[in-house]
Amino acid sequence: MAEVPTGYTVLHERPKAFYDTFERKGDLQGQTHYCPGCGHGLAHKMIARAIDELGIQDRVVAVSPVGCAVFTYYYFDTGNVQAAHGRAPAVATAVKRSRPEAIVFSYQGDGDLAAIGTAEILHAANRGENITVFFVNNAVYGMTGGQMAPTTMLGQKTTTSPLGRDAFNEGYPLHVCELLAALEAPVYLERVALGNAKQVMAASRAIKKALTNQVKGLGFSLVEILSPCPTIWKMNPAKAQERVREEMVKVFPPGVYRDRTAEAQTRPAPPPPPRLEELPRLLDLEAHDFTPAADFQPGALDLRIKVAGFGGQGVLMLGEVLAEAGLLLNLDVSWLPSYGPEMRSGTSNCHVRISNRTIASPLVARPTMLLAMNEPSLRKFVADVDKGGWVLYNARSLPADVKAPEGVHVMCVPFTELADTLGEPRAGNIVMLGALLEASGILSREAIDRALEIHVRSARWLELDRRALELGRDAARKELAYACV
Repeated sequence: MAEVPTGYTVLHERPKAFYDTFERKGDLQGQTHYCPGCGHGLAHKMIARAIDELGIQDRVVAVSPVGCAVFTYYYFDTGNVQAAHGRAPAVATAVKRSRPEAIVFSYQGDGDLAAIGTAEILHAANRGENITVFFVNNAVYGMTGGQMAPTTMLGQKTTTSPLGRDAFNEGYPLHVCELLAALEAPVYLERVALGNAKQVMAASRAIKKALTNQVKGLGFSLVEILSPCPTIWKMNPAKAQERVREEMVKVFPPGVYRDRTAEAQTRPAPPPPPRLEELPRLLDLEAHDFTPAADFQPGALDLRIKVAGFGGQGVLMLGEVLAEAGLLLNLDVSWLPSYGPEMRSGTSNCHVRISNRTIASPLVARPTMLLAMNEPSLRKFVADVDKGGWVLYNARSLPADVKAPEGVHVMCVPFTELADTLGEPRAGNIVMLGALLEASGILSREAIDRALEIHVRSARWLELDRRALELGRDAARKELAYACV
């Protein structure tokens, strides 16, 4: 910044909340990347100026969007967090709750906030989160080429509404301030425009007020900013501003839609986080204490297990017990369920990984063990089993036209039928678990029994599952002995 000559007074200067240079621009580091006439540059300047005037630069955390303003972090010399598309209010909530002394604002366009981010903004506002949201509405998707946005006006032409938006085909423009004004929690909602100097001055006041509300701890504030987009609208900057003040304001009237700042009370401070030693009690882990046997030495271990069958066959529960046993043995585990919408008889499977090394992905593409409770699951996954692995199939034999890959061990046992001898065919999954443990020698009997105690709360079912486990072990022993003859 150049020195001010003696006798002169600076009336306007680059806000201190901006970096001195914008490194993304290479040899044009005094300029932003925004198109000529775009409203983002104005909005940025007004936010930065408000930060300066409030003296909060060292406390500010800006949450950047996906969209034209994705590079916000190149401009604001504050804390910066990048959020996934539409998720800025959720990220801002997390930052504010974890750092309540911070002044957190999200900065979002209409495609980001009003489309994919509708749920996030609605629920953050409904909770009255003590954050500030700046919503730049230019009625179109700017960064991705000009598709119709939720805020696109009726009759407005875009790449995906070339004949103009039609209410009966694409619905009506979404009015965010009006929508959020129907909620109880928001403290301040105002819509402003960037169509001329007078509107810009009003926008500057609204932006500062929204940040001031957060400084005072009053709750949720949002400023909607009607902004020109000359490039996508295919207009020169003057015509784009004219469109804002002549057309957009008729569809989205500027004004205050909620202002409870006078009577709003400072939101109470969040309760302190629990102490580390309290977590076992809070998470109901005190009863899960387990000390592995001294002789349990798994060596190199990388179990990739896929359990598959129909819904109602206990597929997911079997996977949970395996994963819990791995946790009890201080191993790294993951459990990833996959199932259809049906409560019963739909497809269901889960991926379980148990290892004494860091697990890079919970997905099991090449299982070392396939537990197939039905024929469709066997046919779908059997070809994926790794050499040296196991296939356990819930039948007396494989279908005639199904073969396991070379080098894969196969055990066919009617586990559900065996469970029926205990009076409960639904325990077939635990019979299969017992067979797996006996055949493979993985994990430990004590860890599996403890995992069952954790997941099975009924004394009757726990006793039944223990019997089912032994029944499966016995069946596996017979199968293995027969195979050796």
